[in-house]
Amino acid sequence: MFIGLDLGTSGLKAILINEDQTILAEATARLNVSRPHDSWSEQAPAEWIAAAEAVFDQLSSHNLSAVKAIGLSGQMHGATLLDASDEVLRPCILWNDTRSHAEAAAMDADPDWRAISGNIVFPGFTAPKLAWVRAHEPAVFERVAKVLLPKDYLRLWLTGEHVAEMSDAAGTSWLDTGARTWSEDLLAKTGLGLSHMPHLVEGSEVSGQLRADLGQRWGFGTHVVVAGGGGDNAASGIGVGVVRAGQAFVSLGTSGVLFAANDGYQPDPGTAVHTFCHALPDTWHQMGVILSATDALNWFAQLVGQDAADLTQGLGPLQAPGKAVFAPYLGGERTPLNDATIRGALIGIEHATDTAAATRAVLEGVTFAIRDCRDALAATGTEITSLLAVGGGSKSDYWLSAIATALDTPIDIPVAGDFGGAFGAARLAIMAATGAGAEIATRPDIACSITPDSDLRAAFDDGHHRFRATQAAVKGLT
Repeated sequence: MFIGLDLGTSGLKAILINEDQTILAEATARLNVSRPHDSWSEQAPAEWIAAAEAVFDQLSSHNLSAVKAIGLSGQMHGATLLDASDEVLRPCILWNDTRSHAEAAAMDADPDWRAISGNIVFPGFTAPKLAWVRAHEPAVFERVAKVLLPKDYLRLWLTGEHVAEMSDAAGTSWLDTGARTWSEDLLAKTGLGLSHMPHLVEGSEVSGQLRADLGQRWGFGTHVVVAGGGGDNAASGIGVGVVRAGQAFVSLGTSGVLFAANDGYQPDPGTAVHTFCHALPDTWHQMGVILSATDALNWFAQLVGQDAADLTQGLGPLQAPGKAVFAPYLGGERTPLNDATIRGALIGIEHATDTAAATRAVLEGVTFAIRDCRDALAATGTEITSLLAVGGGSKSDYWLSAIATALDTPIDIPVAGDFGGAFGAARLAIMAATGAGAEIATRPDIACSITPDSDLRAAFDDGHHRFRATQAAVKGLT
């Protein structure tokens, strides 16, 4: 058997699978986010360990003696700072924390960062967070001995090893993404060196062995290896079989992602597209990332005092975008804006704007932001020939119909089951334990396909045009 752990922002998920990749058990544990100041987002790493203990407790209702490997997936970009004794120095600064926007802008003005990392230095990335700590918490910075990404702190607890893998490391701004190695030059620009970084492995490689005391505690067999794993989106790519050029998925989770696999390295930082290593050797991927997807819908649901699922289920068939336009920039935006200070808006509302119309506007706003991502990927030369939908928002047929129509691309919906980060991490565990490769990362069976509504294509083109005008008007107001 094999276990996949996915350390998300709001919870930790574990999946237990057998060698045929059949899911035998699942377990979850909730996590909390602290926002002590505007634009801050933090978590206590001790909560991740407590959550891991909770999911292992749940899984241990099964006999775990046949477990051969554990794979890791996790939220990217977080800055987990440890001293020389591996003690946590401060709460982890998370991916959706934008306090370091000034430091990120200063770094991005230095052409070396884009040239070596292949990406804009976004405020959510790890390197500018360390620059912020250096400037605002110098006593903490002086004690930093190791910088780990969130899932790699879990790995430290599991194995005692400081290890990262390529896909997650690419989101720090310190990785030479083409060469798949840490850049000493970029580290030096942040006052750090190679000694502050974990050792690098590929996602499908062995990163260490499970500590004997943990194995005994939950009844694992001996010699359980821990795979390198992947950043949450790269692991999801493994989970849904997006491992070759032309394959892509759209993820409607807290954030929104349009993820496309690439056989080569083709960065274009000016588009604000993320170009990262994939979780497999000699493979890369590109992502357009928006910071609020289901987060935007959940915000609106809370605002009107209703359940998000109930809001979307009663919408009926797809309609043309109405007068109301929603800009989903609740906490800044990445692709294509790279703007940490832009904030959202709901405009064009009138007496006739009821809850359903406003709900459609929120879904359309996220849809048009994803279209912006598709256009940015296309500008780099990336073509999408097949598109899968994953994440909680993919349960809404209305939302997927809107996206399919706005992108003029059919969207396949996998059969019921979990093919996300935890499942991809479990697949990477199989690879690490057995030496298997991309051939086991097959595409899931498809339950149905959502096709574009040709009658509404022009209306969605017009809606996107009004969305872009709204985007331009809002930019700079906040």
